[in-house]
Amino acid sequence: MAAPDLKGRASLANPVHFLALGFGSGLSPKAPGTMGTLAAIPLYLLVAMLPFWAYLLVTALVCVVGVWICDRAARDFGVHDHPAIVWDEVAGFLVTMIAVPLGLVWVVLGFLLFRFFDIIKPWPIRWLDRHVHGGFGIMIDDIIAGVFAALVLHLIVFLVT
Repeated sequence: MAAPDLKGRASLANPVHFLALGFGSGLSPKAPGTMGTLAAIPLYLLVAMLPFWAYLLVTALVCVVGVWICDRAARDFGVHDHPAIVWDEVAGFLVTMIAVPLGLVWVVLGFLLFRFFDIIKPWPIRWLDRHVHGGFGIMIDDIIAGVFAALVLHLIVFLVT
């Protein structure tokens, strides 16, 4: 089933919509979640230059404020967790990349692992996705997918380096 059309409901000029739509990447007609995760990479590369404590602070802020952003966008769009809302993917990718060495290989692996866990949704991710609603519900499954991806990515880093 196709997602409801956002024409007249979403505006990239609206800062909440701009963020919820992952800087516009969520408007992609194909794979908006993947496009939202790709849009998170430049943000990650900027934030990765910060001290570790600042990276954690920015990531926490993206997650906490994301609850409000996603809730507001969902109400504005009239659809809970519309596929175009991809701020949760941005947050999930930042969680995935916590304390990971900076490098193209790690960014690609982090991207692939996060997308894997976000798409497959192993327990408890699938349960959270189906049973928790509102902005928190939109965000929590991707944050947990980010935690799962981070654990696997750190295991790979440990084994390889």
